[in-house]
Amino acid sequence: MVYIAAWDEFAERSVQLFRADPHSSRYVMKYRHCDGKLVLKVTDNRECLKFKTDQAQDAKKMEKLTNIFFTLMVRGPDADISEASGKEQVEQAASKKGRGRRQ
Repeated sequence: MVYIAAWDEFAERSVQLFRADPHSSRYVMKYRHCDGKLVLKVTDNRECLKFKTDQAQDAKKMEKLTNIFFTLMVRGPDADISEASGKEQVEQAASKKGRGRRQ
């Protein structure tokens, strides 16, 4: 198990790994508060990809990757993940709905 240093490479390879075998793939997040480290792991029991960070800004990236995995799990491994985004688009949609009700 080797840690992947670049976030983009980790995210891309993780999605490829999940799409190749969605039934046996797992996505695990582990946060150690005492160390301030977040470790993400994606595995299919044959290949294991890991990413470690201590940067708070990487939390947004992790949230987006989680949304991508949710999309793939719900819609299937062939789903278009360009729609899967972070919290900001959900908040924008909610604010648009809220504005329509007030008027």
